[in-house]
Amino acid sequence: MILAAGYLAIFLGLIHSFLGEILIFQKLRDNELIPSHGGDLLKARQVRILWASWHLVSILGFGMASILIWLSLSTSNSSITEVLINIVSITMVCGAVLVLIGTKGKHPGWIVLTIIGILPWFA
Repeated sequence: MILAAGYLAIFLGLIHSFLGEILIFQKLRDNELIPSHGGDLLKARQVRILWASWHLVSILGFGMASILIWLSLSTSNSSITEVLINIVSITMVCGAVLVLIGTKGKHPGWIVLTIIGILPWFA
């Protein structure tokens, strides 16, 4: 269950970055790596930090995935293992609640985050 949550977190991070580039940031750039066109609403520096923050979420998700995968391979049943599982799980469930509330349930990310958060507790 922990390994499945880890792989699901990797998948979510990849999809998050890929779809963000296609659906959001592609429209905000002119043949540049980092987008900078925010129209009348956002300045170039604001678009750049949104882009960086967007991908930072994916990178942090990969870090959580790495912890989950490492925990799934660990033979130790120490209290540290339990604490790490709880930290990752609670973080993912809190993220799910944030996405659920922020999008009024219209963004499917909350479902995947909930699954990632709950799976390790069944291990």
